[in-house]
Amino acid sequence: MRLTTITLLWVISASTAAAQSLAVERSLLPEARPGALPESTVNVEPASASLPSFADWVIGFRKRALAQGIRGEVFDRAFSGVRFNADIIARDRNQSEFTKQIWEYLETAVSPARVKNGRAALNRQASVLAKIEARYGVDKEIVTAIWGLESAYGTFRGNISAIEALATLAFDTRRSGFFEKQLVSALRILQAGDVSPGRMTGSWAGAMGHTQFMPASYLAHAQDFDRNGRRDIWGDDPADALASAAAYLAANGWTKGQPWGMEVTLPKDFDYAMSTERVKQPTQYWLSRGVQSTNGLRIPRFARTSILLPAGHRGPAFLIFPNFQVLETYNTADAYVIGVGQLADEIGGGAAIKAGWPRDERALSFTEKQEMQRLLVARGFDPQGVDGIIGPRTIAAVQEFQKSIGWVPDGYVSARVLQRLRRN
Repeated sequence: MRLTTITLLWVISASTAAAQSLAVERSLLPEARPGALPESTVNVEPASASLPSFADWVIGFRKRALAQGIRGEVFDRAFSGVRFNADIIARDRNQSEFTKQIWEYLETAVSPARVKNGRAALNRQASVLAKIEARYGVDKEIVTAIWGLESAYGTFRGNISAIEALATLAFDTRRSGFFEKQLVSALRILQAGDVSPGRMTGSWAGAMGHTQFMPASYLAHAQDFDRNGRRDIWGDDPADALASAAAYLAANGWTKGQPWGMEVTLPKDFDYAMSTERVKQPTQYWLSRGVQSTNGLRIPRFARTSILLPAGHRGPAFLIFPNFQVLETYNTADAYVIGVGQLADEIGGGAAIKAGWPRDERALSFTEKQEMQRLLVARGFDPQGVDGIIGPRTIAAVQEFQKSIGWVPDGYVSARVLQRLRRN
């Protein structure tokens, strides 16, 4: 999965360490470091024989940071004690091979415990969330659900130094440009005085606080909701973090009261080639073709809606609305967006997903996804990239291949499709 401006923390909603140990982390706070150090004494402690080059990189980066307006004393205090963290590189390398089926993810993301804890969290923060909803126009259940998925309602915010994490990833060559920009943004946050280096902690990927903001997103969207002069997303009081998440969604076009999506049933003669985010039609178009709500609820009319089949035609179907795309700006994974939306619905008293999942399907590894893309190219169905990332173009290519062999063209990237490609 691609790393977006704000990264995802897959965590279990629970108050015990045992529950937290089940978390799959994608996102982030130690104690204040010593005061400013002169350039020659910046304390960069290598963790292996390869790390003198990291020390050299820090010296070079210091010059680049100062050229962008970071004060020397701010840089030196932030980097005091920072070392190359090999564990972070191992996590970064392994994430592409980590694969979980959407129903397995949703069992955690929208577990009964997380729904129960979400209702309790919403009640605890009822006054703050009501004010946030009124100010930013983002439904309080959605803000609560993001809080729940990102940090288990504040119980699992991460404890890795954001500077160390970002410096390690910026030194690494794989995505150095992205992480160096994030690292400069983190230094700007420190320079503004919103937090001390010791409290700027979070995930291995550098995402921070209750709602797991990357530093650049913090600079663009973080809010001082409690008006104490600091935008504090790290502390025990979640008000600033919750307001920041709402401000982010509002800036990206959230429409209050509009669903993210609704589970629907499809008619037997449904044209599955239409089941993609790329096909957008008025709600009335789908209704006229027999699409119905699974819960008997009225389907609201909007001009641009799509049918999404996250597990193919054998799994649940969703009618998704423009707010779905807004949530994608927080994290691009369909599983995450559905997790946030469904958790918000159930926190608010809505029904669980009714349709079953194709549990006999196994997840494809990153290398298998690349193999599928290569085979699609070889068979004349070009996904326009062999990167292991399953986006709209790969789904469209799979749909075309499925149509060519008489299968339901639902675009579902499965082991069955891969096996058939290997045979062709």
